[in-house]
Amino acid sequence: MGVEIPAISAVIARLPDAPIHLAAYGGVVYPLALVIESPIIMLLSASTALCKDWASYRKVWSFMMWAGALLTGVHLLLVATPLYYAVVAGTLHIPVEVLEPARSGLLIMLPWTWAIGYRRFNQGVMIRYGHSEAVGVGTVIRLVVVALTLGAGFSFGTFAGIVVGTAAQALGVVSEAIYAGLRVRPVLDNDVRPAAGQGVLTWKEFALFYTPLVFTSLLNLVWNPIGSAALSRMNAPLESLATWPVISGLLFVMRSPGIAYNEVVVAMLDRQGQARGLRQFTVLLTALTSVIYLAFVLTPVGGWWFSTVSALPDELAALALTGFGLGVLLPGLSVLQSWFQGCILHSRKTSGISESLVVFLITVTGLLAAGVAWNGLPGLYIALGSYVMANLTQTAWLAWRSRPVIKSLKYD
Repeated sequence: MGVEIPAISAVIARLPDAPIHLAAYGGVVYPLALVIESPIIMLLSASTALCKDWASYRKVWSFMMWAGALLTGVHLLLVATPLYYAVVAGTLHIPVEVLEPARSGLLIMLPWTWAIGYRRFNQGVMIRYGHSEAVGVGTVIRLVVVALTLGAGFSFGTFAGIVVGTAAQALGVVSEAIYAGLRVRPVLDNDVRPAAGQGVLTWKEFALFYTPLVFTSLLNLVWNPIGSAALSRMNAPLESLATWPVISGLLFVMRSPGIAYNEVVVAMLDRQGQARGLRQFTVLLTALTSVIYLAFVLTPVGGWWFSTVSALPDELAALALTGFGLGVLLPGLSVLQSWFQGCILHSRKTSGISESLVVFLITVTGLLAAGVAWNGLPGLYIALGSYVMANLTQTAWLAWRSRPVIKSLKYD
């Protein structure tokens, strides 16, 4: 996904009416699609943990199919009824010129949620039974399909940017889901069916396991449409919404080392004698990612990226570069969050992580509301500033909640 979003944004920016279609994609389609899929995105964790035998597999599979159908119905209800205008024009307050392109994009993205659930469910099964390499193969297939679709759409030049971008994203996910469904078949025959029964998985047990994951996923993703609603109510709404997907995609790339570090911390803390090295590497990675980000902003690379690679018009490229500079703390904060979260996960008491997401959401929502009331700067700057401050408060909360674990680690 780190490569996918910048690629889609770059192609949309090179097609007619780029600001409108970028705003439709980054301000409406992608945020709403993420929220709709949030109840199903954690199926990878669920299937990895729970598909211990054929009966358990069938139960989780049943949930995946029903949830996929229900959420796809919600998606269709939103895009195909007057509810769309109530939510997008009313609640989100999206500029009128963006409404119809965004609706077209949401319609194209209709298979997204079900495909995500189906793909992640099957990936979890493969990971559980030692076939994690298949996940990487699926990612390559998806990126190839996305690239081919974007290339074809750009070459023809007859399709709107939102159509090309969302078609690429939807086809990429569907192709990866099809591959996962085919690849998992021998795993089911050779590993899942013969697995000895380990007790019947009840719906109550599944709900107790899965509900906190849904809550966490929703808290992680719901801020996206909140951000869109705020951007639409502040200065330069169209420009801010159009620039947002370009910046957020690049932010994800810059933060990805820190985000991935969480899995390293979790794995390494289970090995005796690794705590000191991890703590030192945390400091090094925090500094390194921050310096790379700062160099990007302060050298001509940043301007080249937004004006040439992302193909933003001059006024949007300037807006993006200044806004991106406000996020200089984010790569380092991602590393620190992964360190603190990894320590909390090591203790097997994870409530602090959910609490930190609540702290993040309260902070970002409050600051965005204050920004809307003030309305003294372009919305993009206020949104990015709010996002940075929310990450700071989230990191501080994680640091506080992880203190007992960090103190208990052996550093010799």
